[in-house]
Amino acid sequence: MQDVFQSLAMPPLTISNSQKTWNGSVMTFSLTAQIGFFKNAVSGTVEVTDRDVTIDADLGMLNRFFPEKTMRTMVESRVRGLLT
Repeated sequence: MQDVFQSLAMPPLTISNSQKTWNGSVMTFSLTAQIGFFKNAVSGTVEVTDRDVTIDADLGMLNRFFPEKTMRTMVESRVRGLLT
């Protein structure tokens, strides 16, 4: 997930304070996304099975800057790129 979100970070968006923990096949993550002086916590889970990777993320106020559909498409593309 760190690679996924770091690849989405482009000026003016920066990513910091990335943290992750695993519990079996579920990773819980959090990070801070910053645009200018605005800081926003992002958190969620990633569940990995033999056939799927399911990402559930709370983007907080970032939805006001980046539409959910756009973020979903960007994350899906980046994850696919990392898995191939």
